[in-house]
Amino acid sequence: MFAFVPETMQQRALVVVLHGCGQSAAGYDHGAGWSTLAKQYGFALLVPEQQLTNNANGCYNWFNAEDVTRDRGEVASIRQMVARMIDDYGIDPRRVFVTGLSAGGAMTSAMLATYPEVFSAGAIIAGLPFGVANNVRDALTIMRATPVRTPHRLGELVRNASPHKGPWPRLSVWHGSIDGIVAPANAREIVKQWLDVHHLPQAPMSEGVVDGYPRRVWWNADGETVVESYTITDMAHGTPLGVAENEQRYGTPGPFMLEAGISSSYHIAKFFGLTERVGRREAGEENRQARAQAGREGDGERLCRADHPAGADA
Repeated sequence: MFAFVPETMQQRALVVVLHGCGQSAAGYDHGAGWSTLAKQYGFALLVPEQQLTNNANGCYNWFNAEDVTRDRGEVASIRQMVARMIDDYGIDPRRVFVTGLSAGGAMTSAMLATYPEVFSAGAIIAGLPFGVANNVRDALTIMRATPVRTPHRLGELVRNASPHKGPWPRLSVWHGSIDGIVAPANAREIVKQWLDVHHLPQAPMSEGVVDGYPRRVWWNADGETVVESYTITDMAHGTPLGVAENEQRYGTPGPFMLEAGISSSYHIAKFFGLTERVGRREAGEENRQARAQAGREGDGERLCRADHPAGADA
């Protein structure tokens, strides 16, 4: 696994970032700009990397029941990595988040479903709903044209994945409207799934435009946004990049890292509540203490390989 912990960790928060097929941990981080965000706003990153021995295409096995069942396979491995980061760096267990692209987005669905008590919120980019595929053939079929399911049927897949009874993670969903690899209808199904889990109506409570793109929003009884959905019109398969509202750019265009005039990484970090600054001096002292306890005082501000408690990456 790879990790990034800024010298001044202003927030005791952790974001788990899951790459897509054919990508590496460092490559996806560079493209999406997550370590730049983490350094600026002072939170930690965990970036697992799929091994070719597990999947020849470097994809997370989101369609394999053995890898998306609680306490088994890849989801259990990633959960162990999260526990290690919490212990080593004093992460607040209430501030753990997960996001991913494509197969990493589908695995984000799996992490939120199998360990909903671990993650406060998640963000799925060009991904798929949880529990809809049981093998490679199912996966390829659903990627091209996902069948329409009832919200209750989709919600039951999540509710049956763990003994958890709530509260449930919040969710941000992103998808390009001309995605030819993962059909955009999958975004609709993801939203349906989590609206049912949250007992929310299917019709959006608010609709607006952010950086030129449609955004739909649902909130709970307290007025907190619990589900949001962005449709990036005329964008193909990938993570949307652009200048953020703070006038800074995060990430670098490349394969499946697409210039779109909107910074998904920034907006996702904002959805997670990570773009507000906190006191630097106090945070810096806490971070130095955490580093000393973890024996990582010299790691510096870069994405680096860290030991996996189970001895291998996902």
